[in-house]
This record gives sequence, structure tokens and C-alpha cells, in this order.
Amino acid sequence: MATLVMLQAGQAVSYSLTGSEIVLGRHPDCQIQLDSNMVSRRHAQVIGSGDEFFVEDLGSGNGTFVNGKKIEGRTQLAHDDRLKVGPILFRFESDKKQEPKRSGITIDSSFDIGFSNDEEDGDAGATIMGAVSGVGGFGGLDIRPEAKLKAMIEISRSLAGTVDLEKLLPQILTTLFHIFPAADRGCILLKDENTGEMVPRAFKHRREGEDATVKLSRTIVNKVLEERTGILSADAASDAQFDASESISNLSIRSMMCVPMLGLEEEPIGVINIDTQNPVQQFQEEDLDLLMSVAGQAALTYESARLMTSFMEKQKQDNEMNIARGVQQGLLPSTVPEVEGYEFFASYHSAQAVGGDYYDIFELPDDMIGLSFGDVAGKGVPGAMIMARMSSCVQNTMRFVHEVGPAVEAINDHMCDSAVEGRFVTYVLVILDTKNHRLSLVNAGHMSPMILKPDGSIDEFPEESIGVPIGVMEGFPFEVVERDLAPGEIVVLFTDGVDEAMNPEGELYTLDRMREFIKDNREKNAAELGQALLADVRRHANGRPQNDDITIMTFGRVS
Repeated sequence: MATLVMLQAGQAVSYSLTGSEIVLGRHPDCQIQLDSNMVSRRHAQVIGSGDEFFVEDLGSGNGTFVNGKKIEGRTQLAHDDRLKVGPILFRFESDKKQEPKRSGITIDSSFDIGFSNDEEDGDAGATIMGAVSGVGGFGGLDIRPEAKLKAMIEISRSLAGTVDLEKLLPQILTTLFHIFPAADRGCILLKDENTGEMVPRAFKHRREGEDATVKLSRTIVNKVLEERTGILSADAASDAQFDASESISNLSIRSMMCVPMLGLEEEPIGVINIDTQNPVQQFQEEDLDLLMSVAGQAALTYESARLMTSFMEKQKQDNEMNIARGVQQGLLPSTVPEVEGYEFFASYHSAQAVGGDYYDIFELPDDMIGLSFGDVAGKGVPGAMIMARMSSCVQNTMRFVHEVGPAVEAINDHMCDSAVEGRFVTYVLVILDTKNHRLSLVNAGHMSPMILKPDGSIDEFPEESIGVPIGVMEGFPFEVVERDLAPGEIVVLFTDGVDEAMNPEGELYTLDRMREFIKDNREKNAAELGQALLADVRRHANGRPQNDDITIMTFGRVS
């Protein structure tokens, strides 16, 4: 026989649905009379037809709700559905029972934590016996201060030195079982940082071999999280009046406490839930207040352990990045060639531990010097990996190819073979003939080098001589540009970290300022000019951190 179980003021009253139409309302003629001024005279009706039952609102002022949702029109009822009429809650019990719906996660083969379907939105108030506000995550510290101090000392001592999060949570439950001897089962749920959902992370039960399944009230958990309040709930399984409700008695919980774990910013990071199956040793409000205090200390300990874990991971990453920095520095030349009548200078400063800028200087046969200079699209670790590959490719190519055009074409084809989408290299390769004082240059998508003349004027290569970046188009025919290098002339190569250096006001260094600075320092030699340019970029930045790698190379003939 189908029934409606009314849950109100901690009691349950069952109504058999024997007629085809059962009216609920305030009027004395209603089959189920409800004494509340929030209920309409004829509020709603339940209509039975065979094994199927429907509920229909009769134009009430406050509406009728099924499982927390306001109904429109006739709505079919299923076993264990929640019916709310004004402030009064009912549970619909049907002979045609279904398997309890659950929404939970099995942690491992030894235990299971899930949400019980017997309590939906708004229905938990019937069994909530007390609540404690989460004042700073510790409850009211002026209530039973001696017991709270002892409990917090105990949990602090038991958790001291534990930084492994997987070991910390079970240890919290073990300590709670010492503090609350009546506790039979306990579990901890933590908020997933990606989804924001509460995920079961630890479980403990006192007696081995018993049912290790814990069902939590979704409503109580939501109330704990939203209101940052600890909840004490006495389940109806201990009351003979609830024998008709099998779904409640199946929970096998006599008393339960659920409290939030509040983090450093007073936001819930998790929930602690403990319950007892002993009808004699039920939890009291003073136990709830004590658990609230202990949960506050446990939450701070967990946050500290989590921060320590993050710090140790950061240290490990920093150490690895320092090793990577050393490896990358090893790919750069440690010295510059010493050639009579010429000067060379190069500096490299990455925005992060490693960067995507690249340069190399190497001696070739017949008094030739190769100068390789590039900027990978991207910085940090991805840029550094492309930079390392580029360095290896250039070194291997220049061992066998000493003409600038064929060399760049070979480098480009090799980089295109296994190019990473969106990762290219703007690149300049110069071969300097120090005997005939002539340079040959290929520019693959990079900014034109600036050539400072002794009279203070600056030469730049035409834009039409600039080809596509390395790694973009296989078989591209790059143009070779040749030029004599007169005494006193200095060639300046740079990456966009120079002209795009930014000060605290957001102003860029710009190419125009760079040209003026080079003109104003024409009395300096190549090394002095490179050092002065770097210093001027630093002055412009005025302490603002680099937003890109800064690399400068200068070389020229002594006047």
C-alpha cells in the first residue's frame, strides 16, 4: 500500500493512500489536514491510478514542490520522492520500490561513500537536532574551553610533522576516534580544485567486518558548505514511529555530526562527517561544538601540509630549472674569437630560467667567422627546447657547409622535417671574411641588423631581402646579401626583447630610441657599444621585470 509519511518536528505520521484522490490542505474537509497558515485551504492533491500516483497543485499560494522543484501541472511520484506542501515535508512510499539512487565515488574495494537519496533539498530539517556556526572555523571557543584545548593539543600532536596528504587525512580520522569514543564511522570529503565538487578522500570505521558504507545527506552537506555551519542530526531509525520508512532505517545511523573544514580564507575546503550506530551514546550539541573546533585545527594542518607540499614541488621544479639553465648556458659560446683588427661582443638574458633566444660564434676555414643569431617564437621551456635543437642543427650544418645561402637552406629544411606547429625561429646567419673584410648574410624573418658607420649614420638591409622564418616553409629560396665592412663600422644584432623592453608606465624602448642611442655612442668600440646598449635598456625598464628574452650581439672592424 502506498503511503505519505509526514516529517515534522522530529516525528513521523503515515497516511495510507487508499482513495483515488487525496487532498492536502488547511480545510477540515481535506483527507490530510495540515495546520499551517502557509498551507492553502485546498493546497494539493495526490491522485492514485493502479500502481501509479501523481501529485497536482490546486492553485496554492506558496506552491507545491517535489524533490525541491516547484511542480507545474500533474507530476508522477516515485518511491522515496520528497513532497513539500508549504513548510511541511512528506516522503512518498510506494509498494513499487526502486533501488536507492546514489551519487558517490568508490575509493577502493574496502569502503564506499555516497549520498543518500532519502534526503533532498529542504527535507533535512526534520532530523537536524542542532547546529554550530563556524566562527573562524573553530566554533565558540568560550564553550568548554578545557575540552577544546585538550582536543586541539591532541590532534596537533598526532599530526605534527606529517606533510604527506595521503597519510594526513586518515590520521585525522584516527585522532577523532580517540576524541569521540562513540564514533563508529567517519569520512572526509575535500573540494576538487578543478570541478569544485566534494570528493571522498578518507574513510574509517571502528569495527572490522561491519557494513563499511556511509551515506551522507546531500542537504546536510550543502547546508554545512553554504552556511559554514556544523550540523548535528539524530536519524529517525532510533524512533519507533519511523518503522514504516525503510529507506531511513536502512541508513543504520543513530546520530551524526557533519562540520566544514574552513581554509585560510574562511572558505570550505572540505567536510568531516562522523556517526554512531549506538542508540545509547548519541552525540550532543557539546560534541558538535568540540568537533567544530577540532575540524578547524585539522583544516589548518591540512592547509599547511598542502602548502608545504606545493613548496617542496616548487623547490624541485626550481632545481630542475637551474639545471636546465646550466645546460642552456652550455650551448652558448663561452668565449668570443680573437681576430686581429676585429672585436666581438654577445650577451644573453632570459626572461625566465631558460629562454628561446640563441646566438653562436664559431671559426671557419680560410679566416672565416660564422655568427649565428636567432629568436624562437615563444620563451620559457618550450622556446628553450627549440633553441637547443636549432643550436645542434646549426653546429652540424656548419661543419660541412661554409656558404651562407646553402647553409641556411639546409638548416631550414632540417627544422621543417619535424617542426612543432606555431614554433618557428627568426634567424640571421652571417659569414664574415676577416681577410677580405666582407660579410655575407641571410635574414630569415628577423629584424634587420643595424650597421653603425664612423660618421654616426646607420645602414639597414632592405626589407625585400628578408625571407620567411626558419621552420615555416621547406625549400624556401633565401636571398644572400653581401657587403664590405669598412674600418670603424659596427654591426648590431638584437632580438625583440630589446626594442620591446617596457618600463613601469608601459612605454616600449622602441627601435627609434635604439637607433638614436647607437648614433650617440659612435665613439665606442663594438664591445663597449653592446654593453652600453644593454645598460640603456635596463635604465629604461627601471626595475620592471623582463617580459621577453634580451640578446645583443655586436661585432666590427677596429678603426
